[in-house]
Amino acid sequence: MKNLNLRQTQAGLLALLLACSPKAAQREGGGDCPKEIPAGMACIPGGTYTLGTNRKDFKKELPELTAFAEHKAELSAFLIDKYEVTTREYQACVGAKQCSFTQSNYPHMRGPAQPQLKANWFQADAYCRAQGKRLPTEAEFEAASRGPQGEDYPWGNEPATCERAIIQEQEGRGCPSKKAEKGFLPTPQKFEHTGNTWEVGSRPVGRYGLYDMAGNAQEWVSDWFVESLAKCGAACTGRNPQGPGPTKQKLVKGGSWYWGPMSALAAVRRPYEPKNDPPHHFGFRCAKSL
Repeated sequence: MKNLNLRQTQAGLLALLLACSPKAAQREGGGDCPKEIPAGMACIPGGTYTLGTNRKDFKKELPELTAFAEHKAELSAFLIDKYEVTTREYQACVGAKQCSFTQSNYPHMRGPAQPQLKANWFQADAYCRAQGKRLPTEAEFEAASRGPQGEDYPWGNEPATCERAIIQEQEGRGCPSKKAEKGFLPTPQKFEHTGNTWEVGSRPVGRYGLYDMAGNAQEWVSDWFVESLAKCGAACTGRNPQGPGPTKQKLVKGGSWYWGPMSALAAVRRPYEPKNDPPHHFGFRCAKSL
């Protein structure tokens, strides 16, 4: 009888531990990830995520940057590309007549393994649809960057540096290197002011097996822009928020080689015309619902 009581106590403790485990929280928040995940994609588990921030210091770096106030959002599990869409991948879609042509204004930013740049929102959306995917929502992109603890960057709360992300530092835009490094592509002297992206996946992997969620190329998300969480209301705070109805601008997230560490904050958002006019060198990746 004593052994039976001991076993029951142990079983109860085990059940309590399992109930408090991250996987249990993932199930409550929208389901676990499937066993089989498509090649090149990662699964972000369902759950409640911290989004937005109450800090304002990022505006010193780029005044048009904005952020929602800190809040919680409940997301179902979803899939997202591990890497930014590359020039090679996008131009293959052009060749298959499923995407319209675009390319960087600068020859040194057109490498096949570099992120596809200068696509407008409609081109990015069309590419993802051609792959049977879609653009991630702002909430999905941010949750994939910040993880269950709501940290500032894909690697934690430590500031963005060239060791962690392709950004602008004192040495210049795009972490210019004076030695051969994996993924580094030199910038011609006449374009030195532009800096350069690196080949995708050149920096250490972040949470969930994702690369370049901070830095390299700012990335389009599906949402329309609205100034504040209060103005957006339930469309930005309900389960699986999709953002507001149509406005004049869409959003890019994640910072880039051209801007500094504050632009790379996961909570930061930058509004821009979906037609990308005048053209900026934005990139993107795709997502998929489960």
